[in-house]
Amino acid sequence: VQLQASGGGLVQPGGSLRLSCAASGFTFSAYAMGWFRQAPGKESEFVGAITKSGGSTTYADSAKGKFTISRNNAKNTVYLEMNSLKPEDTAVYYCAAGKSPRTYYSGTHYSPADFGVRGQGTLVTVSS
Repeated sequence: VQLQASGGGLVQPGGSLRLSCAASGFTFSAYAMGWFRQAPGKESEFVGAITKSGGSTTYADSAKGKFTISRNNAKNTVYLEMNSLKPEDTAVYYCAAGKSPRTYYSGTHYSPADFGVRGQGTLVTVSS
């Protein structure tokens, strides 16, 4: 089982970035997926999640209206579109698979322990 995030980099305040997370080794379409971020010296923070079909999403309050999660089950990939980025969005972003095929996420706050396998992250730096 492997999850690999990519697409991070340096972006100016107000800019946009699209992250990808490629999954392998499990039936991707059977699991909800989530995104988390971890800023230097801070705990992981839930960003949002998407249902297995991609038909529904939920976001942390800090991500609502700025971030959009989508997925392509044919490509075993989940995406995180980030807009209006601010320096406080600087963090390592990583994706995680749902705890089980039956797990459904609809809230605005989860911990990494609420999810299953997580992948290597990608660093996003927002700075001028």
